[in-house]
Amino acid sequence: MSRNSYDNGRLNLPFVGICTFGKYPYVENWDAIEADVAVMGAPFDFGAQWRSGARMGPRSVREASTLFAFGHGGAYDHEDDVTYLEDVRIVDIGDADIVHTDTLKSHANIEFGVRKILAAGALPVVIGGDHSVNIPCINAFDDQGPIHIVQIDAHLDFVDERHGVRFGHGNPMRRAAEKPYVTGLSQIGIRNVSSTAKDGYEAARAMGSDIQSVRQVRKMGIEAMLERIPAGARYYLTIDIDGFDPSIAPGTGTPSHGGFLYYEVLELIDGLAKRGEIVGIDLVEVAPDYDPTGGTSILAAQLLLNTIGRVLHQRKLR
Repeated sequence: MSRNSYDNGRLNLPFVGICTFGKYPYVENWDAIEADVAVMGAPFDFGAQWRSGARMGPRSVREASTLFAFGHGGAYDHEDDVTYLEDVRIVDIGDADIVHTDTLKSHANIEFGVRKILAAGALPVVIGGDHSVNIPCINAFDDQGPIHIVQIDAHLDFVDERHGVRFGHGNPMRRAAEKPYVTGLSQIGIRNVSSTAKDGYEAARAMGSDIQSVRQVRKMGIEAMLERIPAGARYYLTIDIDGFDPSIAPGTGTPSHGGFLYYEVLELIDGLAKRGEIVGIDLVEVAPDYDPTGGTSILAAQLLLNTIGRVLHQRKLR
């Protein structure tokens, strides 16, 4: 189930063909997923409190991902001297069905898709959508054993309830912390004017969160940050693209200056993959219409492919 390569008689350049994620095979039948990794889109943005548009994130990230699909049979990293994404089975199962204005039904459809991926023994990689799509993703892990949440984000997203809203993009980490199978949270990159008031921070810490800003991480260093995350755990990684600085990721609904740069996050994820097992991933809040260069979507695709490569490489080493 690898991508087309030169030996099939086609050059198959990035701008040619159908935009599945990374040009990996499309699997329409969710009862026939045979893969190491299954990518699913969650084009839902009804949970956004300001600028909409993340519903177009999955489509844009898929298109951007074709940039890295040259059919080389892997991705050689000369710094690590490792060819990532070699001899791996990755599929794209399309999108969860979104029912406009119906958050609960849309979330249920996302959860259904993640459960199908887990039942197939594959690593779920979900492309949002706003950060509320993390709620159904975490719901799907209720029979998978304990998980530790690692969040890369500008915002804490730990609001309990606001005017009756409990499942918007300001709520997912609070909903996760309530789960008995979530053993704790590492919330990394949190900064500036936040989506959560002071009592939310106090509640987060009381419910098992370690909260670190970009400046705090830079001061301690990536290795020290990794040491704060429980070793040998099963990690669920949730990446909000606004964890990055808007100078490199402007295409998002709630940009926040002072964010991470690319290699800071890649090195953190690389260390995390070595420290324990990453069992689920979502990347959210790419709203491509706010970035006419396409750079935000390219960043998201590049980070996902590098993350998947490292997760699978570390699995092989184990």
